[in-house]
Amino acid sequence: MNELLRKQARQIFDAGVAAADPFDAVTAHLDKVPQPALIIAVGKAARLMAKAALVQFTDVPCLVVTNYENATPLAGATIMAAGHPVPDENGALAAQAVIAALGRATGPVLALISGGGSALLPAPAAGLTLADKSEVNALLLASGLDITAMNLIRQHLSTLKGGGFLRHASPQHVTALILSDVIGNDLAAIASGPTVGPIGTVADAITQLQSGGLWAQLPDSVRAHLENAPASAPLPEAVNILVGSNEKSVAAMAAAARDAHVIASPIEGDVVDAARMICDNARIGITVWGGETTVVLNGDGLGGRNQELALRIAQEAAKRGWTDWVCLQGGSDGRDGPTDAAGGLVDDKTLPKIDDINGLLANNDSYAALAQAGDLLMTHATGTNVADLGVMIRKS
Repeated sequence: MNELLRKQARQIFDAGVAAADPFDAVTAHLDKVPQPALIIAVGKAARLMAKAALVQFTDVPCLVVTNYENATPLAGATIMAAGHPVPDENGALAAQAVIAALGRATGPVLALISGGGSALLPAPAAGLTLADKSEVNALLLASGLDITAMNLIRQHLSTLKGGGFLRHASPQHVTALILSDVIGNDLAAIASGPTVGPIGTVADAITQLQSGGLWAQLPDSVRAHLENAPASAPLPEAVNILVGSNEKSVAAMAAAARDAHVIASPIEGDVVDAARMICDNARIGITVWGGETTVVLNGDGLGGRNQELALRIAQEAAKRGWTDWVCLQGGSDGRDGPTDAAGGLVDDKTLPKIDDINGLLANNDSYAALAQAGDLLMTHATGTNVADLGVMIRKS
């Protein structure tokens, strides 16, 4: 029975991923885009977004910056691969290539933005280095702060984020098609808002760092930059169009499952609380949801938020005495944290297969735990990114 439920859960998840297909999302909105002189695509979905644009806008210079797993050749485009989730030197080189291309643009610019773009384009503000940004990014990823708070901070350490892309493109007009990996679809938060104004002020960024207990851990150069940052000049105007989102993928999962119950509120916050909320709302039958949780890193194990959430759900279901159930929790991009897994596919037989589940979770070693059980969700890189998706199928 469980193998049939597992297959069904995977089919429902795949329907959600398919609904976020970047090629289709861009194609559906190209009628709103004036003939560009330059195409810049950035993020985990950048390659497929650029492929769609190049079908209509042939012979237009196109620069694509994406993560290593998605960086396959594309006719008519220059592909640059960079590190994610931690910025690397290739990302710094890609950022400089983007800035140079914008400076050479002779007409309108089409920007294709998707999740992951923040880490992929590290362009340190004056006085900061790539090492500074990488150190801050590592602190943020381990902090438990949500993606919006992290991107607020990143914006004030960069010359491309928080509308910086527009300053480098000026005087050319920018139209951006944006695939959202941020719950609530705040355009300023997606990829740290390169074509949108900042999420908040530098004072807001400092407050987030202080309240998160990170201020004292920052490099001295970063603290000095934030404390002495000048007021920003008004941004050039741009047209920003949302072309895909987590909500659309959740709706597609519900349609694929027919009578599925949809958890209306996005699943956010710490994975322990999120697991409890999911089980509180999971009905007999099929339940689907979307969102993006956080994990506070207390150990040095290997894993990601989806893998850990899947295991927390298994624990919560066991506490409630559930039997005959399956849960899939995965990242729509096919990559969860710094691993080759998208998440976990667990059931009532998962926990008995794992030695010392509490110890592994205390060390944030969800990958090892799921590997022991044979319950890692492996999808390979999907070429898209609209945050996380979940499916629960309960028979009793």
